[in-house]
Amino acid sequence: MRILLLSQFYPPVIGGEERHVRNLGAALAQRGHHVSVGTLMHARSPEPELDGAVRVHRLRGTLQRLSGLHTDTERRHAPPFPDPELVLALKRLVAQERPDIVHAHNWIYASFLPLKVLSGARLVVTLHDYGLVCAKKNFMHLGTHLCSGPAPAKCLPCATGHYGAAKAAATTLGNWASSFAARRVVDRFIAVSHAVAYHTGLTQGRAPYEVIPNFVPDDVGVLGPEDPCLRELPGDGFILFVGDMARLKGIDVLLQAYAGLERAPQLVLIGRRAADTPTEFPPNVRVIGTWPHSAIMHAWRRSLFGVLPSVGPEACATVIMEAMASGKAVVATDVGGMPDIVDHGETGLLVPPGDAHALAHAMQTLLDDRALLARLETTSLARVGRLKAGAVVTRIEQVYRDVLRPAASRPAVPANQGSGEPSCR
Repeated sequence: MRILLLSQFYPPVIGGEERHVRNLGAALAQRGHHVSVGTLMHARSPEPELDGAVRVHRLRGTLQRLSGLHTDTERRHAPPFPDPELVLALKRLVAQERPDIVHAHNWIYASFLPLKVLSGARLVVTLHDYGLVCAKKNFMHLGTHLCSGPAPAKCLPCATGHYGAAKAAATTLGNWASSFAARRVVDRFIAVSHAVAYHTGLTQGRAPYEVIPNFVPDDVGVLGPEDPCLRELPGDGFILFVGDMARLKGIDVLLQAYAGLERAPQLVLIGRRAADTPTEFPPNVRVIGTWPHSAIMHAWRRSLFGVLPSVGPEACATVIMEAMASGKAVVATDVGGMPDIVDHGETGLLVPPGDAHALAHAMQTLLDDRALLARLETTSLARVGRLKAGAVVTRIEQVYRDVLRPAASRPAVPANQGSGEPSCR
């Protein structure tokens, strides 16, 4: 098959979604497919370039030129509506690559919608977050609690607090229009967790969808050379948090819980600082900035266990998969896609979001009961295979084959209904 992956960002911009697209492209190319990537222009990257067997095309959009619209100039997002210059760039790219499948990831799909019919390609869209219904993508109303669902009286004020009035109106209204169109023309949605499928309305609608998780490479557990930054780590046996140090990730809840532990080893925090990152940390907490992915995998191997206390509904936390591939248990919150990945009492422990007392109790349990910890580690390592490329990419390939079949032979109901396929479980 000729497959064109569309992604807002691609390395050297680093994040879970970017790594997923890169890993997916490499895995598909290794299986004999012709794979190319269309992604937004980045100042430090050539255009085009080869990333192994995958050709990467850097595309420029009109809104991308307007730096004042973006709070992070390194991550100038595609809008949730057709961007005129990006539509033209995609039109040229489709004519050049002649894909059978266009597989878009999040909002960049909106700029392909006007081209879908004339392109002749089938369109698959992976939802890595809640952007199909939420202008902020995180499905947290006013940033404080889980949203009960989209509605004009709720969404516009919520988005205004995040973007400002003008940008919020354009983003929210544009997202509604694109979502309405997408549900009618996308050949298959892929939701990365049951929570994403539910909260974006796929489970209640008629649009065909599958629940297929993100994945980690088959060789993710094979460590590369040690990076000099590893000298910043304490001795083996620390508690590890990897991610943005933001309130939505539960960083304040984690610090409160950690302060109440008895005889606790050091807590190591690796990730980006955010506007709401705490300015003070309890004693014995080591705060580290962003690290290369290879160094993070070394850190997982040296840790005692991991913790991911997000208060928001994480869509599908790849960081948990990486911990499991390193043979580590994780204490996580029972929200979003976390229950899809963590089997409570078998591969880790789940606690209610925002509950510092429950989080502290779970962490203390693993510190005190090393037999339980060892059992969770063994089960994690045994079950991570279902979350590796060998298992997950096979399911994505099957989606491609399904949508390429003549329309008369495709399922008449949403694809995930009655399929019997699990997501992460």
